[in-house]
Amino acid sequence: MCATRVPPRALIYLHILTDHDANMTFKVLHVNSSGASLESTVDHSTTHVRWHVSSLSPVGPVIQSEETVYHHGAVILYKAIDPNPSLSFRVYIATNNESFIKDISKSVKHSSKKFMKIDKPPVCQKLLQNGKKYRLISEPEAEITPEEIEFVDGSLLKLKSYIEVYLEQPVEFKLLLVEMDSEEIVWKAKLRECDWVQHDQNQNISKRTTNGNRRRKMTGSLPDEDVYDKRMKQVDTSDGAKTRTLLTDAQLITLAAKLGKEWIKIAIANLELEISDIDDIREKKEDVTMCNFRMLKKWQEKEQGNATAENLYKCLKNVSGEVQGVLKGFLQER
Repeated sequence: MCATRVPPRALIYLHILTDHDANMTFKVLHVNSSGASLESTVDHSTTHVRWHVSSLSPVGPVIQSEETVYHHGAVILYKAIDPNPSLSFRVYIATNNESFIKDISKSVKHSSKKFMKIDKPPVCQKLLQNGKKYRLISEPEAEITPEEIEFVDGSLLKLKSYIEVYLEQPVEFKLLLVEMDSEEIVWKAKLRECDWVQHDQNQNISKRTTNGNRRRKMTGSLPDEDVYDKRMKQVDTSDGAKTRTLLTDAQLITLAAKLGKEWIKIAIANLELEISDIDDIREKKEDVTMCNFRMLKKWQEKEQGNATAENLYKCLKNVSGEVQGVLKGFLQER
């Protein structure tokens, strides 16, 4: 005998159905190399289904119902990275399912274009109905293709559908997902200037990639101890045997608290970090100070022996005077 917990989505249908039919039945779908088969169940409750085990193949309960199927929905945003001042986004409307969202991320990574994920609350405020039409609206108006879609669970589809949003100029705007029948807003978000990057990113990416490859070649054959020593100290032969000391973690966290919220802009425009570095930091979903600290640590790892207070002062010369003051204090401590 074996029991399985009914997935949360199926549990919703179960409650709906038991209101109408207390004697409802289930069957269990078995999938293996020889094909698929359906087996009768022994018993069920509001949370479990029981059946006699005939094999250890992947299995799952099958519920036959004429009721409408609803899904917890999520809206996932990606911005295309290019040197043009215009804005181009991919908007994915998906079931709020971890596996499906990972599939979307893989699809974006394998695209011929480069994208950065835009962090906005993704969860829809109303369940999405299978087969119902939804419209994406932009304020101010943008080019949206297609403007409306029929929602389906695309978990098993290889190609993940998306909506393209295009604006000629990089302005702040709102996106709204509206249910067409009721005109009810099921999801909305405001995209601000700080959510994307307004610099020549392709040039920066190319430069960062070249520098990163060169550094990896230089350090790839060194033992771990040698790499560590090289990062910590490096002799400056331009004015004698003067040793340059790297910034400490205590200094970096002090500086991180002064950098403010626009760490993504600083990471790309000032510190020339890679998009993959930024994605790694964003995925941790920490507060702003920790994001700033991790950004500075990424810069330190990239610069190795050149990650000194002098060099960081030069990199952040266009940032606030308060930040410059902190760095000047580090220089005076030497």
